[in-house]
Amino acid sequence: MKRRVGIVGFRGYSGAELVRLLDRHAQVKVILLDHREDSDISQIPAPGKQRQRAAATPETVTAQGLDLVFLATPAEVSMDLAPAMLRAGARVVDLSGAFRLREAPSYSRWYKEPHSAPELPGEAVYGLPEFCRSRIAGARLIANPGCYPTAANLALQPLVASGVIDRSAGIVCDAKSGVSGAGRKPSLKTSFCEVAENFSAYSVLDHRHVPEILMVSGLEEAELSFTAQLLPIHRGILETIYFRARNVTNSSDLLGIYSQKYKDEPFVRVFENRLPDIRGAEQTNFCDIGVRLDAATGRAVVVSVIDNLVKGAAGQAIQNMNLALGFPETEGLL
Repeated sequence: MKRRVGIVGFRGYSGAELVRLLDRHAQVKVILLDHREDSDISQIPAPGKQRQRAAATPETVTAQGLDLVFLATPAEVSMDLAPAMLRAGARVVDLSGAFRLREAPSYSRWYKEPHSAPELPGEAVYGLPEFCRSRIAGARLIANPGCYPTAANLALQPLVASGVIDRSAGIVCDAKSGVSGAGRKPSLKTSFCEVAENFSAYSVLDHRHVPEILMVSGLEEAELSFTAQLLPIHRGILETIYFRARNVTNSSDLLGIYSQKYKDEPFVRVFENRLPDIRGAEQTNFCDIGVRLDAATGRAVVVSVIDNLVKGAAGQAIQNMNLALGFPETEGLL
């Protein structure tokens, strides 16, 4: 018997990606949950397919017997809906930033607004399976990581843990994303005339994803310089990370650290002979990692690539659902 899951925010880019990916998942039935009066099912992929819809309420969780609810919603909506969904007995995978940081005051600092459900961040499990798999399986509330931190932490954490980064020299993470990372809500910044044939940086020195990188990588804020930039493409993230290496003599030493860490991980690919690019990871749940080291100077460069809508959002959310509900982790994703 298929397990029943709900998707709130199915009109947005991440929510629509959830619908697309879950259509090929053999073990779940999807219920679309309306949280706003102007929800329009015609915006969902595969037009004409019959999809069950219901209101995004605790009563629906009970009546439909939902095992899990995805919240592909803005943080303020997630903070409003998550407590009620949890009380009704559903597990929640939240794709916003509402529950990623462990303490409400930290959320307020980086998101510039108060947290309206301060009792939940301490309970939420950060949903980066490669590092948090054992905790995800038993979690009621899973905070799906941000797209930039997913690519950054998969690249940085193994190196930081191995002690091969000279942290006193600082680390630069130069991150570029497609426009879909900004969400579907119209804005001047993401309009065609502003983005096409253009390239721009934003949220310099105070990007809200920085604390997630610090939390998982083990770095201090003063050690990391992170800059997000907007590419004139639909989807994809490429991060170029610069640091000074120590205790290694060639690129193979760094590749060996990654290969050992990720040898049993289904969604991390380590590139030995070339550097990854956005096209290679597009519409997949993979994170692709490549590295170069200049032994004479200790200068090292890591390139980390994901699809921001898949491994950076919907795909990773399904990976988390699979772990939470006891399905094979790769179900619906390979």
